Amino acid sequence: MDQYQSNIQPESESESGIRHKHQTLIDRLSARRPSSAASGDASDNATAAFLASFASAKLSIEQSLARASTKSDLDRISVAISELDRNLAQNAYFLPSYELRSCLKTISDLKSSLETISDNILPRKKFSFRSKPLKKEEATNKPEEISTKTLENERKTELHIVPDGPGFRNKKEEILVKNFRICDNSEGDFTLSDLENCTVYLKGRIRALFFCRIKNCRVFTGPVTGSVLIEDVSDSLFMLASHQIRIHHAKSTDFYLRVRSRPIIEDSNGVRFAPYKLNYEGIDEELRESGLGEETGNWANVDDFKWLRNVQSPNWGLISEDEMSEIVDISEFNER
Repeated sequence: MDQYQSNIQPESESESGIRHKHQTLIDRLSARRPSSAASGDASDNATAAFLASFASAKLSIEQSLARASTKSDLDRISVAISELDRNLAQNAYFLPSYELRSCLKTISDLKSSLETISDNILPRKKFSFRSKPLKKEEATNKPEEISTKTLENERKTELHIVPDGPGFRNKKEEILVKNFRICDNSEGDFTLSDLENCTVYLKGRIRALFFCRIKNCRVFTGPVTGSVLIEDVSDSLFMLASHQIRIHHAKSTDFYLRVRSRPIIEDSNGVRFAPYKLNYEGIDEELRESGLGEETGNWANVDDFKWLRNVQSPNWGLISEDEMSEIVDISEFNER
């Protein structure tokens, strides 16, 4: 996974502490004990290889953060963190729970570090009241003050790098349909970004789904054989089946899920969960072939990554039976 070694310059003496901090992790990965009767077990090998690559990519990003001094530096680091995050999402289904949590914490820390350094390199413009009102022409053509909310939105957008490739992007008030059973992308990734007031129907199997900046939409998807990553969604409904689902920055949104592992939320509030309710011709066979044929009940076992207390997180809840959707049949919707 050399793609994550992004434009890193030779290491300076000031960075030796960073490398030393990671040496323990790398040593632990190198010394992983193979299982007695299955030393060549594919899952163990895949986990060890992924964690070693993850640790190397983390080190490279932290070295880049230590040297960052311009906006272009920050942009490259943001892309590297997003690539690392997306790679984790695609491989999370075979990682042990402890390792997954550790990797998620690492990415969260990297994002926080990037934001802190961004504030130092690109300081926020201060809001101030003027003693005299602006002339109409000046106020219209030469705004000098940028609101804190606008700056926060710009920073948030920079952290959410949308992947290239097939997908639906920049749509409003449309019905969007994709059938992966009749296209060449059934083993690839699919992205939905910057959608507002849309209804989306995705039939067939897909390897991975990425959602970003979804507002007031209804999304119904067939089985995802890998992972689903959701960033910055609000006032929407998602019906998803996947091996692993991660949700960041979600507000006032309902999720109807079938998932092999516990769903993970972060920086979210007002989100609710219920069991998967989707139907179309052939979906039962597709779910079985994707390893999602049986209901695990994990839709109700949500991990709130930012809630560390031993009581129920206030950020999520379950949809009551009287509010729960009936089975949604999308058989009649076909790709145009």
